[in-house]
Amino acid sequence: MSDADLLPTVRLKPGADARALRHGSPWVYSDALVLDRRTKALPAGSVAVLEDAERSPLALVAVTPESRIAARVLDRDLTARIDEAWFAARLQAALALRERLYAAPFYRLVHAEADGLPGVVIDRFGDILVVQPNAAWADARSAMLAEAAVQVTRARTVILNGMGRARKFEGLGEGLEVACGTAPEAPVPVPMNGATYMADLMGGQKTGLFYDQRDNHAFTAGLAKGARVLDVFSHVGGFALAALAGGAVSALAVDGSEPALTLAQAGAEAGGMAERFETRKGDAFAVLEALGAEGAQFDVVICDPPAFAPSKKALTQGLRAYERVARLAAPLVAPGGYLTLCSCSHAADVAKFGNACARGIGRAGRAAQLLRTGYAAADHPTLPQLAESGYLKALTYRLLP
Repeated sequence: MSDADLLPTVRLKPGADARALRHGSPWVYSDALVLDRRTKALPAGSVAVLEDAERSPLALVAVTPESRIAARVLDRDLTARIDEAWFAARLQAALALRERLYAAPFYRLVHAEADGLPGVVIDRFGDILVVQPNAAWADARSAMLAEAAVQVTRARTVILNGMGRARKFEGLGEGLEVACGTAPEAPVPVPMNGATYMADLMGGQKTGLFYDQRDNHAFTAGLAKGARVLDVFSHVGGFALAALAGGAVSALAVDGSEPALTLAQAGAEAGGMAERFETRKGDAFAVLEALGAEGAQFDVVICDPPAFAPSKKALTQGLRAYERVARLAAPLVAPGGYLTLCSCSHAADVAKFGNACARGIGRAGRAAQLLRTGYAAADHPTLPQLAESGYLKALTYRLLP
């Protein structure tokens, strides 16, 4: 008798399309799963065998009956055991990719479904790992996951960050704890694109730093030599510090968070760029309007807002917000200068986002050339069968004289 024979089974509804699952789709939505009394009684995060409507087994899945994503594929091999060795194998494969991509141990180590660990995000900061177990199955096995991560990476500290917005959809509470090692007593310096960023791993947003913009930072920095730069929604200085490292003569970082701007200032000081760096705290839309009223001009302007369209329900309103950002930012770009507009909303695909940006630029009375469409860095791989894994877009325009 195999382990699979001892596991509960869950089944697709008659008429539910099993082809997508057979072709690599990692999710089963609640409206496609038979949610009978037995299935609803399974504890959130239970491992089960998923069958099609004809009772042919498809995969091992993690089941959360109350979630819209009722089942997440863990393994196509029905004989697999979801234990520490299984975690270690997935982590080793993820590590091999990152070590090929980056010389220094600062990157996203695990990007959820795309790395075969559904709902799990792990960012690496040298010998510290910050783990977000955003799915019930991973949260229930977080100690096992942490042990496997230490075994594979030799990290000295693992922080479990249970503050992600996605956790509420899995019925999970919030929390922050150190699974092993000791919590860092100060922000951790992160070298990237010639700049130094300060990551607050115990109190910052998400895991403390956004690695996904690495390549887009680098491209924009390449345009910034000798330039005056404006970085709006800057967080800890992402685009601004990269631009200064690339030779910008000045950079102004705008954000609504005083702690984020304090970290940005510390990063500028650590990189020896403080004399060329300024911050301005305030609502981004209000600051953009104020700068426009002041007649301010910059050679390079970047706007990297939070997700204005986190779901399809919010798409229309979100696209209006992206259009407004473009409309307010475009007048601040000097003739022949550059404007980078970003979206991390998976619901707004690149075509919809691009159309919103084009409308905003046009409404500002500016004409533009689209130079580059950027996406997340390679340590944030996309699972082709899951559109949500390819969420980030960065459009860089040259605004014509």
